[in-house]
Amino acid sequence: MNIKILGPGCKNCQKLYDMANEIVEELGIDAKIEKVTEFKDIASYGIMKTPGIVINEKVQVSGRVPSKKEVKELINKNL
Repeated sequence: MNIKILGPGCKNCQKLYDMANEIVEELGIDAKIEKVTEFKDIASYGIMKTPGIVINEKVQVSGRVPSKKEVKELINKNL
């Protein structure tokens, strides 16, 4: 599984990154989590508001920090 956190590095982006790492560890799954901070790379996903979360190259959420429960459900749905 490939998870990308889209954002310039603001506190909400970092919060989402930390949350994704925590959930992956809790679930015990093999996932690569990376930060995407370059605007052109973020824009290539078609989102204009950050933070965003992309799982397996599909945008799941953008423009807000989802709840931990929501992120966990998104990860489970994309396993």
